[in-house]
Amino acid sequence: MLPVRRTSAGFPLAPTQAEWDALTESERDEVLGMLPGEVTDAEMSPPEGDRHFRAKTRALGALRGYFARQRRRVYVAAELPVYYPNEPRFAPDLLVAFDVGDEERDRWVVSKEGKGLDWVLEVHVGGDRKKDAELNVARYARLGIPEYFLYDRAKGRLSAYRLAAGATAYAPIVPQHGVYPSAVLGLDVQVEKDRLRFFAGTALLLESEELIARLEEMLDEVQLRVEQETKRREEETARRESVEAENAQLREELARLRKSPPQT
Repeated sequence: MLPVRRTSAGFPLAPTQAEWDALTESERDEVLGMLPGEVTDAEMSPPEGDRHFRAKTRALGALRGYFARQRRRVYVAAELPVYYPNEPRFAPDLLVAFDVGDEERDRWVVSKEGKGLDWVLEVHVGGDRKKDAELNVARYARLGIPEYFLYDRAKGRLSAYRLAAGATAYAPIVPQHGVYPSAVLGLDVQVEKDRLRFFAGTALLLESEELIARLEEMLDEVQLRVEQETKRREEETARRESVEAENAQLREELARLRKSPPQT
């Protein structure tokens, strides 16, 4: 059985690609079982509260909803442990991988999935920016991740990077009027007040809470129309029944008069 290699700090490493290729299916399953589905506090930035959590989950909801409606084979996740071959693991705030199933995962192991990540977002709120703004820029480029976006929510600022074909270092994505085009996602990204926004052309991708609110509003409108239509039909029925009752009463009166002998 192939032993799990560890970093100098004692954190587990995924096997090299050559080692993985040499394993049998059962040996691969054993290796996967030894790669934890979580990372330690020492490997991650400390918790940053609601501003960090909401920025991440809002983006997650917007992207998941959009790609689900597009019927794309894409996997979107937050803070999932990622294992590149023989590399220290990491757990980005948000990741996107195309052409894979959307099943639930405990970890992303590149050798098992057959591909690396396509897009990564990190959200920075406070503390030292070096990890996100410098170390990750170099690291994600070295790993071959095509695009990396960094949302500094505290400053309301977005930075984005793209890896050109054959390059080993990122080139900054130049915004147009504050809009950063993501060739990987096929979307435009920008900061709008205190939110990170995604656009498909001119159409804003609604966040989960916004989409729910929009659907509830539409449902209320439909329900109101149903109630108005029901009331209209009830009123029409009542009028029809009133006319029919009046007609029946007149017919009865006419029949009575016809049967009654004329008075002299």
